[in-house]
Parts: sequence; structure tokens; C-alpha cells
Amino acid sequence: MSDVRLPVVVGLDNGGTSNNATVLDSAGRFLVDGLVETPSRVHDGPPAAVEALVAAMDAVLTATGVPRDAVLGVGLDSPGPASATGVISAKGSTNFSEPAWRGFDFRGALQDRLGLPVIYHNDGNAAALYAHHVHFGQDAAVRSSVTVVVGTGLGGGLIEQGRVVSGAAGMAGELGHVHLPLDGLLGPEQPVPTCACGFAGDAESIASLTGIARNLLPYWLTRFEGHPLAAAGPPAEAAKLVRGYGVRGDPMARLIFDQQARALGRLFTLAANFTDPHAYFVGGGVVEASPDFGRWFLEIVESHTRLRREQRAVAQFALVPDLDQAGARGVAIAAMEALRPR
Repeated sequence: MSDVRLPVVVGLDNGGTSNNATVLDSAGRFLVDGLVETPSRVHDGPPAAVEALVAAMDAVLTATGVPRDAVLGVGLDSPGPASATGVISAKGSTNFSEPAWRGFDFRGALQDRLGLPVIYHNDGNAAALYAHHVHFGQDAAVRSSVTVVVGTGLGGGLIEQGRVVSGAAGMAGELGHVHLPLDGLLGPEQPVPTCACGFAGDAESIASLTGIARNLLPYWLTRFEGHPLAAAGPPAEAAKLVRGYGVRGDPMARLIFDQQARALGRLFTLAANFTDPHAYFVGGGVVEASPDFGRWFLEIVESHTRLRREQRAVAQFALVPDLDQAGARGVAIAAMEALRPR
């Protein structure tokens, strides 16, 4: 049971199938140890999704014994693309594919429904903020970091002095769509990878599940004739099996993930010359597959990040902790920073 005398914020992580909620008090304590999930209903349209977030908030307040009048406000994160103020892209997105979502003010609608301030970040930024604060603790406000999260796409975030760098249109930290130098990265006669966004040779075209299905797996299967994944169904389905093969040490799968890790090393090399951060974080299912596999992947990323001697002396590389909770916790931290009584 929580100390209800302390004001709290609620963090709401909106996903394609479920919402996860947490509660953070003004002493910096998360009152939830694990996931508190409820259906997100995003495919039922914006009104249903907003009501689902209200239900998620009610559920986590009930679970923690916190009264509604102790809540200062809410942090909301969702997949992008969206503006810095939580307006879903006019082009829609994978999670928000129905026409009603295009240009919908998600943050504003939830704020109106709750009658409480709502602070918004996309899910990549929220995870980046959580990784930063966990890693640096009391020094978070004087440190900087870059985070990538390898999933269906490639999310990410930039943190400077403990705060998310959003950019003018809210789209800073879209690291998946940064173009990479490809010389020495691609295999013999490997076609230039293409991204669903229309770019060619960006980070997401290689380091993502979509990149495996669209570009990497079709190429590497030509180099490993007779591999079981050739008969595993359409590329999108076969790609989901690659991680399991990689964990078991399959040579082709390891080459696929080696290529992804080297691509992230090149992305971090670019980041080093733009932001010179104190830390580089990697998250996603690929590094959560098993501890040994995650360490192997991170070591390749680090070894292919080209840093100057001075940068190497201070830079840190680490995995994003508690990734399934990172979104809700990260956006709760952002909300508390914005709303804490001074």
C-alpha cells in the first residue's frame, strides 16, 4: 500500500494491443513492480482508445491504493510518428492506421477527458529517458545519452541534461531514419536495403524486424541454401524466427544480427560526432532474448562505434533496463519533472 499523502503521477504506455500503467510518487518511488496491462483498443478508433487509457489509469490506481485526488497529472507515450504535443501524424502510422487517427490530438483528448495535465512523449523517447535516469541516478540531470530500441522498426531518443531533446516538430531522435555509410557494411552483392519510409540505407532498413524481413533475410538465404528458414513461410513470418536461431548459435542468424549490430555501431558513430553523449543504450527484443546473446550483441555495437580517444575514456555502453516497463516509467518521470510542486 502506498503513502497516499505524497502526490503522484500516472505513467501510461500506449501500445498496439495493450496499455501498461505505473505510478510514480514525488519521492521518486515507483509503486508498481511489474506490468499492469489492460486492452488499448486503438483499432477501435480514438474515442475507444481514450476511454481505454482512462480504464488503465483507474486500474493502476486501484492496484496501488492511490486516490484520484492525489494525482498531479499523467504521462502518456505512444508509438510515433507524432508531434511533440501528441498529435498523431497526418499520414497515420502502423499502430494508428485507421483514418480517424490522422492528425488526432491524442494528448489533448486524454487531458480533456481526465481534467488533468497530460505530458506526452513518443515511446522511443520515453524508454530513452528511463534508461538514462536508471543508469545515471542522481547525476541524470548533468549527463547526456543516445538510445536505440530495436523492434518492428528502430526507435530511439536523445537525452541532454536529463531531458528529452524533442526538436522543433517533435521529431528529434528519429534515429531509425538516419542514413548510414554502407561501405564495408553490406555483404558481397547485397542490395542496398530499403525502408518502408521510402529511404534507402537508413538504420531501420537494417536494424529492425522489418529490415530482417524486407532486406536481410532474403539476401542471407541466398548465401545459405537449404536453410530451414527458407521454408518457414512468408518473409514477415520467417523473420520472427530469426532471433531464436540466433540465440541457439545458428551461423546465418548470427551473421544477420552481426550486421545489425555493426549498423548500430555506425549510427552511434554519427551520434558521437553530433552530440558526444556520456552513454549509448541499446534496447529491444534482440538484446532481451538471453543475457549472453544481449551481451554479445552489445559488444559488437560498442566495438564498431568509432570514438576518439577522449570520448572512449568517458563513454559508457549499456542495455535499456526493464524494457517492458520503460515506456510507462519514462513518461512518468517526464510528467513528474514537469508537474512536481516547486
